[in-house]
Amino acid sequence: MTVSHSTAVDERLMASGNEAGTAPDDRRFRPDVEGLRALAILLVVLYHAGVPRLTGGYVGVDVFFVISGFVITGLLLRERRGTGHTSIISFYARRCRRILPAATLVILMAVACTYLALGYVSGNSVADDGRWAAVFLSNFHFEAIGTNYFTAARPPSPLQNYWSLSVEEQFYVVYPTLFLVVSRVRGRLSLQARMTITLVIVIIGSYWLSVVQTSTNPTWAYFSPFTRAWELALGALVAVSTPWLKHIPVALAALLTWVGVAAIVIAAFAFTAQSSYPASLVALPVVGAGLVIAGGVAIPPLGAESVLGQRPVGWLGRRSYSLYLWHWPILIIAAERVGKTTLPVGENLLLVLLALAISVATYRLVENPFRHWRLPSRQSVLFGLVLVLATVILLSLAISMESGASSYRVAPAANTAVVLHEVSTATRISRVPDPIHPSLSAAPADWP
Repeated sequence: MTVSHSTAVDERLMASGNEAGTAPDDRRFRPDVEGLRALAILLVVLYHAGVPRLTGGYVGVDVFFVISGFVITGLLLRERRGTGHTSIISFYARRCRRILPAATLVILMAVACTYLALGYVSGNSVADDGRWAAVFLSNFHFEAIGTNYFTAARPPSPLQNYWSLSVEEQFYVVYPTLFLVVSRVRGRLSLQARMTITLVIVIIGSYWLSVVQTSTNPTWAYFSPFTRAWELALGALVAVSTPWLKHIPVALAALLTWVGVAAIVIAAFAFTAQSSYPASLVALPVVGAGLVIAGGVAIPPLGAESVLGQRPVGWLGRRSYSLYLWHWPILIIAAERVGKTTLPVGENLLLVLLALAISVATYRLVENPFRHWRLPSRQSVLFGLVLVLATVILLSLAISMESGASSYRVAPAANTAVVLHEVSTATRISRVPDPIHPSLSAAPADWP
């Protein structure tokens, strides 16, 4: 049977023009998945704001990984069903329009605000972080400089939240090609069966690596795309399994969704910054997210969708991407501006409301318009490449200009004897210069 191009487009898109993001045998729009995004962003944002008892809210990022794997696989399956092939260029064109505009805006604004609020030293550091974030390699960058997301003594980078976005984009580089290869393999097995076998292998291998590397190199385990791949692959497996999941008894499906929500919430309150993570513990929120999505395929009337599908929850879920980008740099820059690593919870919550307001504007003025931009695939990819390159060049120029304006040279000591004399007399110094900047009381927080 020949499928027309218009039918293929309808197969992938909803009436709103948004991508369907579900497998062909599923509903085009999943209110429960949108609500799951809202739950994930709430956990992450409130954890970063320092809300008491929510010591493991960082598991919201793992929930996002599962959702991403589910959505991307649904898009690929719908395209395959509707057109009979998989277009890699079209896939990346959609990702460029969906991801890059808002991500680039926040990078540039975070760097500019850091220069203005914290000075050129911090500004240069964040601009360098921004270059890595712009090319979606910030997870490798933060691992290389020894960043510890939970216990670092110094304030984290305002762009440190981009590590998870980098992991997702690195997955997107590999996964569509893997999907294409598997779909072209000839044999008795269906595409569904071949993808299931492939994803199960990825899940087992990546989860094993997560457990092993967390014990040997916890920082790399946290930022690594190899230890996180199984989380996205689990979401992909749920999408591939849609035809089977539709036949789950409604009562069992409802139970699965509530067990999944409970697993995520328990992890958010039970885990702490001292928990060995991701390791084996990450399975609790990841499998929980998978159960919510899997059980929702059967549309159980008493399932978690009865809560997650409510309009206010969905409203927040749709803006979760912009809020994820904005909230972290706002919290970090505000704290560093007053010489602290973090602000009191009350002040942080006010900043979160500010981030939400900015996210609403970003969603309406940037995220949605570019996502629906009717630009051909090749031009969309070219637009993305130019945007990334321009961002890297602009940040490099900023670093060069700021560094050149403030460079100075210290004259070396004449000989070793002079150095030894200065060191020995230093122990007898009883007064400090007046005035001294920064003051000794402020010096401990003067990170640059």
